[in-house]
Amino acid sequence: MDRNPSPPLRSRDEEEEEEAAVGDCIGSTVYSKHWLIGVLTGLMQIVSPENSKSSSDHEEQQMELDEEMENEICRVWDMSMDEDVALFLHEFNVPDIFMGILAKSKCPRLREICVGILGNMACFQEICVSISSEKNLGQVLLYCLCDSDPPTLLETSRLLLTCLSQTEVAVVWVERIREHPAIYDSICFIMSSSTNVDLLVKVGEVVDKLFDLDEKLMLEWIRNGAVQPLDQPQEDSEQQPVFRIVPCVLEAAKQVRSENPEGLDVYMHILQLLTTVDDGIQAIVRCPDTGKDTWNLLFDLVCHEFCQSDDPPIILQEQKTVLASVFSVLSAIYASQAEQEYLKIGKDLPLIDSLIRVLQNMKHCQKKPENSAESNTEETKKSDLTQDDFHLKILKDISCEFLSNIFQVLTKETVAQGLKEGQLSKQKCSCAFENLLPLYNPVVEDFLKILREVDKTLAGNLEESFPSLKVQT
Repeated sequence: MDRNPSPPLRSRDEEEEEEAAVGDCIGSTVYSKHWLIGVLTGLMQIVSPENSKSSSDHEEQQMELDEEMENEICRVWDMSMDEDVALFLHEFNVPDIFMGILAKSKCPRLREICVGILGNMACFQEICVSISSEKNLGQVLLYCLCDSDPPTLLETSRLLLTCLSQTEVAVVWVERIREHPAIYDSICFIMSSSTNVDLLVKVGEVVDKLFDLDEKLMLEWIRNGAVQPLDQPQEDSEQQPVFRIVPCVLEAAKQVRSENPEGLDVYMHILQLLTTVDDGIQAIVRCPDTGKDTWNLLFDLVCHEFCQSDDPPIILQEQKTVLASVFSVLSAIYASQAEQEYLKIGKDLPLIDSLIRVLQNMKHCQKKPENSAESNTEETKKSDLTQDDFHLKILKDISCEFLSNIFQVLTKETVAQGLKEGQLSKQKCSCAFENLLPLYNPVVEDFLKILREVDKTLAGNLEESFPSLKVQT
């Protein structure tokens, strides 16, 4: 023979087995439909066993999940990240099945896994829209947000955030949450008492998204914690108002501060959103303890943690969004509560130092990169730079406004102290003028008048550097 022998012919049974195997695959995956249906069927039997000996045995059984079943359902959880699997689960009415399980099961681990699978499925738009349209399922899922099990709360928060991020269904979930006051209580409880950083971050993201989507809901939550209505004069009641939402946000921010910088960014943005409405500012400042706690936390962040003198200037790129939020809230408090004692004692100069350092570092972050040999890479860099410049511009605008507010209340004694301690050196004053002019020209002129009384030479040097001021003064 001058060739290899032909392979043996396959039997009809072997061909049928191969065709059956291909037909059992879910979409383009290698996952078995038969196996998956078997797992789901077994799961339903666990929740509603036909031959349970007694209700007490049934309840005890529901608290625990068999190790083999847990491993299998966890495999389904992993598989549900695949779109073909998610679509198959949806076609098999898994959301309805899980709704029954969540309503009946007392096993925390099972509830966590079921919500987790639904969360994966909701990542796909078609399924998210379908899940969101089921009112009963929505009620059950919101009820899960009042669960006492942290992992279940985490997965529920992840699912809600996924749905709130879908434009087509976000309003549906906002309305449902508004109709369930218990959600507010549960979220406040989590933020104020949980030590689970992952849970706090995800709940914070949900609150941040809700406030960003619906100002009306934010106002309702602000007023919900007020013992005294915001429109009622404070002297009409001996009892001080208590605003629950702000202390809860502060407590969560303190908890995530050292372990999760991204989580701290989320909670600072929540505070910033609160200050976009008058009721939110009042919720911070009208209760003295809350105002002081908020100010002290944020003051400590900008003066002792973010953008420090020994940090490389480029660190500003990582901290630009959280700094914008922190300065924005500090500025709002400063403008509305200038008479408060906690704002007066040695606060102005450290803040001036931090604000000017941010403005100085901004120059380094805004430098254009050198030309790249690869055009695609260059285009990518330009796109990224544009986005960075946008956020840096926001930070610059907020920093300049806050700095101008502080400059307006500086006294001769404070300026003298700043010159002595270095917060108001020639270099730093030049940086401040460069950024404040021409928008805040009157503020700079008033500052120069005070500076002439303290250090005439420095004032003259600054006038030489900024001729427009010399002409007008």
